[in-house]
Amino acid sequence: MIDPRVLRDDPDRVRAAQAKRGLSADVVDRALEADSARRLAIADFEAKRAEQKASGALVARAQGEEKQELLAKVKELAAGVKAAEAARNAAEAAWDEAIKAIPNPAADEAPAGGEDDFVVLEHVGSPREFDFEPRDHIELGKLLGAIDLERGAKVSGSRFYFLTGIGAQLELALVNMAMDQARNAGFTQVIAPSLVKPRAMEGTGFLGQAADDVYRIEGEDLYLVGTSEVAMAAYHSDEILDGASLPLRYAAFSPCFRKEAGSHGKDTKGIIRVHWFDKVEMFVYTTVEESYAEHQRLLGWEKEFLDRLEVAYRVIDVAAGDLGLSAQRKFDCEVWIPTQGKYRELTSTSNCTDFQSRRLDIRTREEGQTVPVATLNGTLTAITRTIVAILETHQNEDGSVTVPQALRPYLGGLEVLKPVGPPVG
Repeated sequence: MIDPRVLRDDPDRVRAAQAKRGLSADVVDRALEADSARRLAIADFEAKRAEQKASGALVARAQGEEKQELLAKVKELAAGVKAAEAARNAAEAAWDEAIKAIPNPAADEAPAGGEDDFVVLEHVGSPREFDFEPRDHIELGKLLGAIDLERGAKVSGSRFYFLTGIGAQLELALVNMAMDQARNAGFTQVIAPSLVKPRAMEGTGFLGQAADDVYRIEGEDLYLVGTSEVAMAAYHSDEILDGASLPLRYAAFSPCFRKEAGSHGKDTKGIIRVHWFDKVEMFVYTTVEESYAEHQRLLGWEKEFLDRLEVAYRVIDVAAGDLGLSAQRKFDCEVWIPTQGKYRELTSTSNCTDFQSRRLDIRTREEGQTVPVATLNGTLTAITRTIVAILETHQNEDGSVTVPQALRPYLGGLEVLKPVGPPVG
């Protein structure tokens, strides 16, 4: 959540941040009203409780009729204290709900507007030009025996798949390549759970505007994560981190699950937009002051990975209205997909400043005081889309695919993926 002091001291700044995202400022006014009501309720409760304690002390010294009168008064005060406590708790809950409805104010540098108002920061590499008609990843996946969409739909429904043969090998190779790069950069490798408690999901902002895209386990107090960012943000919840240990950098592998609500009719074929995929996600805890430089470092590691895959991509500065609830700024790396003739998001990195850590109570000590840390996340590889980019970019006329040089050691030195024909059956 945002710093309450910013809301109280500079509400116009928060209103302007809402406008930059294309959102109403009503949430700001509701939060201010809830804060005022909360303060009044707290003051009323504390005054009544103080009076109750004072009267209780008098009862101990009183005798006879005076004592009976005081006991009656204490009983009446107790009822008032109980009612005031209930009112205070309700006001606290209303305040908590109101302030958590306010997104992290976007960075001044982030473009204003919505999904289509991003700014292209750079292009890396040139889209490949073919002297033959390129095949899409669906056809290539069949030829290579790498992707089985039909059986995926038969077993699990639409937007599911099997990676088979070289497809499965490609996933494992990409995961190992990403994990090696992260380890060499000083990240601690993690295998993270894909099921989390509500607090982890809410604490990272995924039960707000993104709630419709989240799978909940019926009958269980658990959610399936859409990214290991959720588990890794909650990893140090309710802890005070040693400032000397910062930054703490983790690279987490986990399956990811998304309903893809609102994507009806989009990417219904293939493995670009699916309900489940595996991912290696970088996650960092650092100070707010250092978070801006760390954000650039995360982007640099993402670019390094894409460069090693020899794909063309561009980097965009995501517009404020397209940021998630928690992000202050986000950069996307979009890779060129030849058969679509456009760039598609492959990785992203977000600086969430202290927004998530305030919700999850993750702090460090600075100058004798505890302060919230900053959290950042960045995708190193989202497997399915990475496979799409490799197959389509490096395909040959005969349906084979040349393996990028950096990936070959993770495939036992294999240089070319050769067609094997469609799966039997």
